[in-house]
Amino acid sequence: MNKLRPVGVIGTGKYVPEKILTNKDLEEIVETSDEWIVSRTGIQERHIAAPEQATSDLAYEAAVKALESAGMTAQDLDLIIVATVTPDMAFPSTACILQDKLGAKGAAAFDLSAACSGFVYGLATATSFIKTGIYNNALIIGADCLSRITDYTDRNTCVLFGDGAGAVVIGEVPEGRGFQSFDLGAEGAGGTLLKLEAGGSRLPASTDTLENKQHYIYMNGREVFKFAVRVMGTATVDVLEKAGMSKDDIDLFVPHQANIRIIQSAMQRLDLPEEKVVINVNKYANTSAASIPLALVEAAEEGRMKEGDRILMVGFGGGLTWGASVLIW
Repeated sequence: MNKLRPVGVIGTGKYVPEKILTNKDLEEIVETSDEWIVSRTGIQERHIAAPEQATSDLAYEAAVKALESAGMTAQDLDLIIVATVTPDMAFPSTACILQDKLGAKGAAAFDLSAACSGFVYGLATATSFIKTGIYNNALIIGADCLSRITDYTDRNTCVLFGDGAGAVVIGEVPEGRGFQSFDLGAEGAGGTLLKLEAGGSRLPASTDTLENKQHYIYMNGREVFKFAVRVMGTATVDVLEKAGMSKDDIDLFVPHQANIRIIQSAMQRLDLPEEKVVINVNKYANTSAASIPLALVEAAEEGRMKEGDRILMVGFGGGLTWGASVLIW
């Protein structure tokens, strides 16, 4: 049997739309306040896609930067995975649309739906292909336009979400570097707690589904919060154990950016100081699959990771799902 290859990140890129929607702006739209939003979520603003932009457009901008960072062209890619819950359309996949935009004619392409855990699911999937020698280089993108499925008359959800894309190119890296472990999971019984009910084969678009606002995000915030706090802890323990590490070995923690309180709960459980944690929920809000890669790429751009650093990524989301990974930079 051939030896498994070490696989890691060799290029990074991100993109957020130009338009910024602040908490003050939301005060004009719905009954809320900047103080209420910040105290409960840590969010101050979020980026909103322009009317002519779709998820593939955001993904393209991040992808171009990731390829440039890796010193590659689109022709070097064997695989493109786009993690998203807001595809341009049901089919073709956003990944196929992106493949055409990039000119990556030799790359297989598909979308992956695991909500806010999608990027980590995508990393695990692509890493398996490269480790076993099936492919050499893969582009994994977390991208979402949550503003398209957000009800801006619902003050409980509209303050939480934003749009963006984060991308990485992964490939073979030196021995001792790269992804050390993954922990993926799901609790499908909790699927009703966070969902977009209509638009699929169960409830195709109709006058009724439009009137009932079933094409917008529904979330039971209290129950999702409890799930998130619990699973951030258990997934972290499991993924570190698989990597043969402890919480003391973590150099940088990159959590899903959904709510500052959830991040702070994880920090306390891991006994991590703020300088070891990436927090940008204040700037971008919850961008679903784009959340972790946006934070990872921003940390890389800010020089917060050096070669050999041990990076812990943990996400949770609709499904309900979770995904965690340990990466040696």
